[in-house]
Amino acid sequence: MTHHYPEGFLDRDERFPALHEMLDSYAFSGNSFTDTPDEPGVALKAYVRQAMRTPGTLDALIAEIDDLLRVGLFNDEIADDVDLLPHVEPPAGRTVEQCLATIRSHLERIRTSGVWEQAQLPQTDWEWRKQFPELSSLLGGYFHQDYPRFYGSHREALDDYLDGNPKEYLAEAAQELSNFLSRVSSDKELEHAAETLGLMVYPPDGVSLRQWLTDIRGIITHRLRSNAS
Repeated sequence: MTHHYPEGFLDRDERFPALHEMLDSYAFSGNSFTDTPDEPGVALKAYVRQAMRTPGTLDALIAEIDDLLRVGLFNDEIADDVDLLPHVEPPAGRTVEQCLATIRSHLERIRTSGVWEQAQLPQTDWEWRKQFPELSSLLGGYFHQDYPRFYGSHREALDDYLDGNPKEYLAEAAQELSNFLSRVSSDKELEHAAETLGLMVYPPDGVSLRQWLTDIRGIITHRLRSNAS
């Protein structure tokens, strides 16, 4: 069965790419199904908030769930495809297929009504990383726990990021930093969110986290302007 995915959708060469994406949300939120017939769980709410940013995503996911339930989770026809999916545990007394049927009913209701739970800030680690993917790449890829083994200073690590990534990525990082700093008003929440995105390094001595991230945005923006001139 061939599904038509919205433009920019997750690029996975799989039979169930949308389902894979949704199950990733569960994997980051305890790796178990917590939805009830009356209420979607935390992982599904987070997934829906992200999915609703791209029209057509719910349609693709519902089609994939229908495909899987039609064929059967343990059918040899899709065994290799199912092996690629995150394995999320059902609660006692329920099967994965029953859980997916419950999820489908919530998705159908949301698709029909256009009503879902919204939130000013991401509520799960998965949601933070989905909303700020390039910032996650910057913080988690260059300011991780092994940072002292590779870099002698914060600026050296940032220069490595600047030199190793195309301008499109740098522009996205600058935009995400602006969004991140404007949306996260609490310094405590800012610290938690930055750690969720992969930051494992304290800012330079005497510089607050907010100021350091603001400085990084300025340095990236300056690099983009210099390259454009």
